[in-house]
Parts: sequence; C-alpha cells; structure tokens
Amino acid sequence: MKRVVLAMSGGVDSSAAAHLLLQQGFDVVGVFMRHGEESVESCQLPDGTPNPLLPILQGRTDHKQGCCSATDAMDARRVADKLGIPFYALDLQADFSRIVDYFVDEYTHGRTPNPCVQCNNWIKFGRLFDYADSVDAEFVATGHYAQLVERDGQTALIRGVDEAKDQSYVLAGIDRKFLPRMLLPVGKFVKPEIRELAGMAGLKVANKRDSQEICFVTSGKHGEFVRSRSGATTAGNFVTTDGRVVGQHPGIENFTIGQRKGLGIALGEPHFVLHIDPETHAVVLGSKEELQQPSLTATEANWLMDPPNLPFTGSAQIRYNSGAVPATITPLAEDGFRVDFLEPASGIAPGQLCVVYQQDRVLGGGWIA
Repeated sequence: MKRVVLAMSGGVDSSAAAHLLLQQGFDVVGVFMRHGEESVESCQLPDGTPNPLLPILQGRTDHKQGCCSATDAMDARRVADKLGIPFYALDLQADFSRIVDYFVDEYTHGRTPNPCVQCNNWIKFGRLFDYADSVDAEFVATGHYAQLVERDGQTALIRGVDEAKDQSYVLAGIDRKFLPRMLLPVGKFVKPEIRELAGMAGLKVANKRDSQEICFVTSGKHGEFVRSRSGATTAGNFVTTDGRVVGQHPGIENFTIGQRKGLGIALGEPHFVLHIDPETHAVVLGSKEELQQPSLTATEANWLMDPPNLPFTGSAQIRYNSGAVPATITPLAEDGFRVDFLEPASGIAPGQLCVVYQQDRVLGGGWIA
C-alpha cells in the first residue's frame, strides 16, 4: 500500500481528498500545518494552560500570533478520526514567518505579493515533502482544484475540471521534480460534487464555508497588518498622470495596480491605480484606458516542462481571479520571459505571478517585474 501525506486544512476540499485517497487504496497520513494569526486564547484550555493538541506557537505575541487556526485544526482532526487515519500537526512557524516577511516587504516596496503561491512553493510542496520522506511516504497530496496527467512522457499540471474553482495558477511555482510525487484528488470534480462526497462520507465539514481571506491576516485588513509588522510610514499623495495632487492616502500597502474601489477619494469619474512609487509614496491614478498595457516582463521563471528557448504562442494569466488571455511568450536570459498580449491587458501588477498556459496545461510562471 502506497503512503501519501495529505495536507489537511480542516476545509471540505482536503477532507474530501482524504476520503478519495482512501477509496483509491492509499495509506493516508493527515498533516495540519500550524501557522497564521489567531487569538492565543483559542489555543488554550479553559484553565488557561496550553492545549496539548494545539500548542501555542513560540515567538511574537504582540500581534496575537497563535495557531492557525484552532477551529480548523480541530475540524481536521475530527475528519481524520472519522476516517480512521493518523493525524499530526506540524509546527511550521519558522518557515511561515518567511512568507509573512515576504508579504510585508513586497507591499512596502510598492508591489503586490501572492502569499498563497509562496506557501505552495516553500511549504506545501517544499517542507511537506521533507516530512513525507521522513515517514517513507511516496506522495504528497492537497485539496487543490487542478490535475496531473501524463503527456509526452512527462507529468503535466493542467487545469481542474471546475473552471470556477481552478487553482492550477497557484501551483505554477512548485519545483518540477515534485510533479510525479503529487496527488490532487479533487481536481477531477466540481465543487458541488466534492461537498456531496463529503456529506455521503459523514464529514461534518461538508457545508463548511470556504476561506476567503489570507490565513495570517484574519482581520481582512492587510494594510493595517503590514503597517503593524513593518513599523514604517508610507503615507503619501494621490497624483494623476499629469502630476496633479488630488488627495492623500494612509499608506501604499493599501493599494494594488488596477484597484478602483476603496481609494477614499471622489474624482467625478472612475480612476484606477496605475503606479505605486515606493520612494515618494505616491499612488498614481488614471483612466481605464491608461491602465491597459501591451506587454510585461517576468523574472525568476519556473518551468514545469523543458525550458523553452524560442518564442511561442500560448496564453498568460496575470492574477488568480482573472482569465488567461492569448499572448506570445519570449524566453529571456537570466530565467525570465516577456509576454506580448494579442490585446492590451489591464491591471498588470508587479509582484504578482504570471502563469503561462498552452490550452489547459501549465507550462510555467514568473514574477511580474
């Protein structure tokens, strides 16, 4: 029986993944990765002593750094108990602090980070493989909506069946060598089917609400989180493309390229964030037409196939919640590539991942410079 380490978040997707893997005959080991931010009290017993199942993470407590999250961990354990699989909690605070530092640093430098991508790169398909090796597990599995198939003698990452839930974008940065050892059991299903499967298996998380926030920014206010961590003041002016100052803002960490809502000023007509200057702290505003760009350059390319050396046609996706659009991709020296869109793209944000596809297959990705 082949052993697989499954990342269990306490949600319906990873819980259904556990059920599916058992049905497929795998020896499943459930793992909950402790990280994030939640009240320390939630990790304590009624008498105030640490919960032995969910020990408080060591380190900073001025921001209520604790387990992430106690409720999710308990849900994951209940699922493991229901399915009769072993369950362990891994303390990855030291590793996860790297993601928090990256998140804060990117925003303070006027870029838009993607911590979920880096979590996959560094932890879920990085550190978790180290743990899998330590317990003689051949595979690592998650509840991502994507698929792995054999194409041209290679393991290819392709989009999930559920177009609305497809998560192949956030997996584009993983090391290619891990693809043959990855399992993505929910990728062949649509979300309603996964909820139905979980319900039929008697899992109480079947109707649990999907998480919509960054796991370590539980308030949902990432600007406040960045300021509290960095201690820096990045307040400055809103300016238009012709140099007019039209207002003030509390900090550049509140904004991303393409943003229209939440600017806090009224200019009579829609304005969008076009540029963020980390030196002057100016947030440049302009029209929707000015937001359109014909191309981008990406760095630190990660290819899930043999790296190309000639231009090719495909499609490029510049955000998780946007679609891939037709483009020509030209490899550059020093592990980068250029994307020339067939039609100008809107909201190209430095710091975000640009993922390159050919039809449904992920070819690779790089960070927008």
